[in-house]
Amino acid sequence: MAWFRRRPRASGPGGRQVNQADLEHLTQFFRTKQGVEGFIEPQTTVTETTLLLVAHDGEWTRRRIGSPDVAWKFAHQLSMPIYDVKLLGYPQRMRDYNERQRGRPV
Repeated sequence: MAWFRRRPRASGPGGRQVNQADLEHLTQFFRTKQGVEGFIEPQTTVTETTLLLVAHDGEWTRRRIGSPDVAWKFAHQLSMPIYDVKLLGYPQRMRDYNERQRGRPV
């Protein structure tokens, strides 16, 4: 049965090469928002390592990043504060932003 075959994984860190479009998206978010901080989300059985960016008002975005090392290097290049979400948790401003978005009319 073909749907049980494992897809070959890329040879990059974390099993996947870093997608240039993902890096460009994260860079654009960082450059167009104020007070952006990065949060590394660990690899799980379902997802690869991701980098979550949260702006001062709680607006956020996330993309796959390949590995924690890639995330640290990316943040360092932008002089962006970066944290491990396992140690620090998610910022309250992100939860507040999500709550505000739920109350908006569509």
